[in-house]
Amino acid sequence: MNSAVEESHGVVVPLHRLEVSAPHKLPFAIGTFDSIGPLSRAEFPHRHTFHEIVYVTGGRGSHVVDLCRRPLQPPQLCVITPGQVHYWEGVSDLDGWVVLFDDAFLLAHPGDRDLLRGLGERSGARLDTDEAADIEPVVTGMLREHGEQRPGMASVLQAYLHILVVRANRLPVDHDVPLTQTATVRPGPAAVLSQRFARLLTGPGGATGQSVRDWAAELGVSVSHLSESVKAATGRTPGQLVRQAQVLEAKRLLASTSLTVGRVAREVGFADAAYFCRFFRRETGITPGEFRRDSGVITSALPPAAGPPPGGIHHACRTSSIDAPQAAP
Repeated sequence: MNSAVEESHGVVVPLHRLEVSAPHKLPFAIGTFDSIGPLSRAEFPHRHTFHEIVYVTGGRGSHVVDLCRRPLQPPQLCVITPGQVHYWEGVSDLDGWVVLFDDAFLLAHPGDRDLLRGLGERSGARLDTDEAADIEPVVTGMLREHGEQRPGMASVLQAYLHILVVRANRLPVDHDVPLTQTATVRPGPAAVLSQRFARLLTGPGGATGQSVRDWAAELGVSVSHLSESVKAATGRTPGQLVRQAQVLEAKRLLASTSLTVGRVAREVGFADAAYFCRFFRRETGITPGEFRRDSGVITSALPPAAGPPPGGIHHACRTSSIDAPQAAP
């Protein structure tokens, strides 16, 4: 497996794509921070098109995911889902295992996508001895299976991954960690459509200002059916979830880039910066400028225009991260 780097100007937040030798056969990689490559320790804000699970066994510093800064206190299990912005801050002696995979690798257990989305919003707490004893053997089993390359490896890795996701989901919620506000989905016939809608909103490009009508068309349902399903499953309207996604993306950009407020407004679907400011204040209680001052801007950590160094088997860095969707022909 090799890493490639593509260069682009006008980067917003770098977007990393999984780069493996035979993605049609095994869109999956596992290894140590060293074997995966330098981007596994990236200290600049970036996001992925794929899932990343990190089991940290050693190190000092912090891990930042969607504005939540978590001091390293190994052992820890961190889950980063597609679209989330994360980076390592001031780390030294970082050690552990990194697992990378895309949605295609979850086809044997499609419900794991939604478990992972929930874990991405709350993971990173320190594991106690019993919790680590549940997690570490699964990770090391995956590492061994991947290294032996025996027949049936893919199905065994999928089974290990399913066990890891389920066990991680059993871990208690650390209430000291600020969680991303997401709607809890109630079981029922409407849940599947609601979860599909939520995955679109939380993925890369999900907060670019598409209307509920546009999302319904993309999902192949009527606006009324989408509205009824989302309301039944979450107790909230599609419009509320769209606005929530826009606010989260705006916060990501305000906190992790030096983009002007006008540019941030355009990135989340507002042509008028003044209207965006009113929207942001209505939804959060403060202005974009106040939020940026309170959170601090860390653009000094962003990679140079030439991109981060290639090498190893980590995901490729594609700097065209959240470009607006291209217009249909």
